Amino acid sequence: MSKNIQENHPCFGQHPANVGRIHLPVSPGCNIGCRFCSRVISDTENRPGVTSKVITPEESIDILRKALKICPEITVAGIAGPGDTLATPYALQTFKLIKKEFPNLVKCMSTNGLLLNEKADEVIESGIDSLTVTVNAIDPEVEAKLNKFVYYHGKRYDALEGAKILIENQLAGIKKITDAGITVKVNTVLVPRINGKHIEAIAKKMKELGVQIYNIIPLIPTAELADEHAPYCFEIEKARKDAEKYISCFRHCNRCRADAVGVPGKSDFADQVYSQKIEVEETFSHG
Repeated sequence: MSKNIQENHPCFGQHPANVGRIHLPVSPGCNIGCRFCSRVISDTENRPGVTSKVITPEESIDILRKALKICPEITVAGIAGPGDTLATPYALQTFKLIKKEFPNLVKCMSTNGLLLNEKADEVIESGIDSLTVTVNAIDPEVEAKLNKFVYYHGKRYDALEGAKILIENQLAGIKKITDAGITVKVNTVLVPRINGKHIEAIAKKMKELGVQIYNIIPLIPTAELADEHAPYCFEIEKARKDAEKYISCFRHCNRCRADAVGVPGKSDFADQVYSQKIEVEETFSHG
């Protein structure tokens, strides 16, 4: 992991409250069907997959200028939705504009990884500094219980068939990105009954692929997984200890919206930057 990432990215640094980030909601569509996910346009819900509006790559530059005046602590420009960043071309277009206009900003992207293998070269060429991939399982039987379909090259693949495609592309894509020297973080949504005993296997595989940090996120039961219980503290801690046999765990996730602005846990300027009144309620389910 580069010194620049450690010092300037709130998800990787030792002092996350000292640096800020902005999320640019330029990616409206998604291509998989997580059973715990609900993407919405909302001023109130505080979780990934939620934004008050979707903007264009060109608008993102004006938004960035505005944000940097309001919050000069911003060191990271990230794109985390509200859909998947590789399901549409807008995220990569945006990063190319940011690279030209704001070369000193750390550029960070999140993806479900379905298209990461085939788009790895484009991702690398876009100039991003770090990538987050959500990997909820490396066993298709487990993944099928968490994701009901993938929409891949114009065709829908349900449950197990879709899970096999997703996992294969995630693993191959992550390897290409880490081989290129880009810092990779992996997120896993912890659903104890489904993937609780699978965390150690995921962590081991991610370490083998060159992933540098692992973020285990507790489920808030919603959508199709509304009947699952939220992980208890001891279940979260056990999962992290299992994972830390192989890889460092990220422990200060602020569960950011797709239009978050400011220093995580310290300041929030999204309402000013995006000209929306945002009063958040905690409904986080995924990252």
